[in-house]
Amino acid sequence: MIKQDFLALLSEIFAQNNLAKYTACGEALFALTERMLAVNEHLNLTAITEPEAVILRHYADSLVLADLIPAGASVADIGSGAGFPALPLAIARPDLRVTAIDGTGKRVRYMQETAELLGIDNFTALTLRAEAGAKDPAMRGKFDVATARAVAAMPILSELCLPYVKVGGLFLAMKSREAEAELVTASKAIRTLGGGDVTLEERILTSPNEPEPLTRVVISVRKLNPTPPLYPRDFAQMKKKPL
Repeated sequence: MIKQDFLALLSEIFAQNNLAKYTACGEALFALTERMLAVNEHLNLTAITEPEAVILRHYADSLVLADLIPAGASVADIGSGAGFPALPLAIARPDLRVTAIDGTGKRVRYMQETAELLGIDNFTALTLRAEAGAKDPAMRGKFDVATARAVAAMPILSELCLPYVKVGGLFLAMKSREAEAELVTASKAIRTLGGGDVTLEERILTSPNEPEPLTRVVISVRKLNPTPPLYPRDFAQMKKKPL
């Protein structure tokens, strides 16, 4: 992977998708790509390894959220996996304080070590089951924003994420084109968990040589009331009897 080619391609893709303001992050995102692909050889982080696909499907996709998050916000990314959207958000928005939460220790160590190697000092990664972290008084209701990318169906995702959010804050769920149908099934869960106003924003992300565009729908839920103490339940209960 030649650095200048990567940076030129990133600049083109970001401009094509109204993300040109984040082109200055190219050097850091190149370093992240090198690190991710090196670790990916012995730790299954991602099936997306071609530079153009990485830029479109990991970086541009993650940064769809960047303009939706208030200045100086604390962000909990639930089920971060290989660090998306958490790492690109921390790189592109140094004003944020990003906490990545995932239940797989190896991936969390990868994220934390990567942040340290790249000098991303507004980022922390924690090995936690999402429902356990949401019960912890140190994290429950303490974040301005919670994010999640394709972790679970919307009723379950709401139960995992909304408890982290302060009253007045936002839950941003990254979904596919079926988001509207998912939202219908989640309306009761959102209300029960303290959520209120909901908006949907669709983005069609494209790149020069990728044959299929990426459709990303962000469901934005405003937290209006505290989440009742009962929630979140154990994950098995959520799956067996979604709200």
